[in-house]
Amino acid sequence: MNIRVLRDRPVLAWAFYDWANSAYSTTVMAGFFPIFFSQYWSVGVAGSVTTFRLGVANGTASLIIAFLAPVFGAISDRGGSRVRFLVTFAALGVVMSSALFFVEQGYWQYAAIIYALATMGFAGGNVFYDSLLVDISAPENFSLVSGFGYAMGYLGGGLLFLVNVLMTLHPEWFGLADATQAVRVSFVTVAVWWAVFSIPVMLWVREAPTVDKSSSWQAVAAGLKQLVRTLKKIRALKTMVLFLVAYWLYIDGVNTIIKMAVDFGINLNIAPGDLMKALLLTQFVAFPAALAFGWLGNRIGAKRGIMIGILVYFVTTLWAGMYLKTVSEFYVLAITIGLVMGGVQSLSRALYASIIPHDKTAEFFGFYNMLGKFAAVLGPFMVAGVALFTQNSRYAIMAIAPLFLFGAVVLSLVDPDKGQREAKALEGEI
Repeated sequence: MNIRVLRDRPVLAWAFYDWANSAYSTTVMAGFFPIFFSQYWSVGVAGSVTTFRLGVANGTASLIIAFLAPVFGAISDRGGSRVRFLVTFAALGVVMSSALFFVEQGYWQYAAIIYALATMGFAGGNVFYDSLLVDISAPENFSLVSGFGYAMGYLGGGLLFLVNVLMTLHPEWFGLADATQAVRVSFVTVAVWWAVFSIPVMLWVREAPTVDKSSSWQAVAAGLKQLVRTLKKIRALKTMVLFLVAYWLYIDGVNTIIKMAVDFGINLNIAPGDLMKALLLTQFVAFPAALAFGWLGNRIGAKRGIMIGILVYFVTTLWAGMYLKTVSEFYVLAITIGLVMGGVQSLSRALYASIIPHDKTAEFFGFYNMLGKFAAVLGPFMVAGVALFTQNSRYAIMAIAPLFLFGAVVLSLVDPDKGQREAKALEGEI
């Protein structure tokens, strides 16, 4: 492990994209959108109905990306165009984030559609961002570099979120009329932040040379044929398939908590200001924690690091559903989640990168993100359905806990060394 690799220009440029798009996941997805959706766009209805609407918006966007990710990945592998696809999806996210500014009060349908499109831009871009890990890092540094990317994301997203929270608490400092205008302007700041800090990845990240590189419609046809061939041979990658099953289970819980935690706090009557402070706390705890997990993954192995994180998630989810009542306890929840959130995500990406054929990274990360997005479909719909049926958000959050348990059980069966041998044997054959 060589920590100096984190100073390489391609690594820094790649990590800065996480710094860029994490503004969306923090300020919009986890922070302001759930609150603003409940109190401004979907005002006047029961909390369970708002939870249902928000769950459907999250689930629909994830479902569309889940189906498209492997196809786009296969096409970009054949066309050597992963950076271009990344920029295209980022542009969609940037435009839709700024469009939220123009949605007037009560128009929850428009807000949900625009939010779903912005989330598609965010999630779609991450398919190609993740796949570039193998182009900017050697395998022995995957855990370290992956953790660095997540750490940069938490820091960058947290810094802008801090400014956005100050805008809502003290709008007069920024020449704004009130907190409502501040939130709407925050959506625009996210778009600007995302656009500006995406520039380094366009300038300094270069993909490995593509064998039999195609162009335009040739890449589309070749990519689709490649996807069919991969599906036929994927049974030879038994370890990868087993890992994806485990990942689908436990990342379901991770994604759902990220997207629905604020809504859970709202239903516990925790004040919006306290929810924002808790989210800020999560971000800034997650920054050093993600770096620490990257180091830990290089020392004890990514699989063991993930298992530690899953155990913490499982216990915390049960505790929150059964006992969490006060603002102080919500802060404890935020700190605990922040300690393991980045670690589980970054080490999962690093472990997966080590057990896939390195000449088809975008396609295989398409499968990876497809499972992640299907998990993001199931989780929000589970929360939405349980909340609507029981009228109790505690039952909804507790329903997620078994996914961590089952995910850990399946992950325990994964042998990373065997997976690397299987992937190496298929390089150049698919």
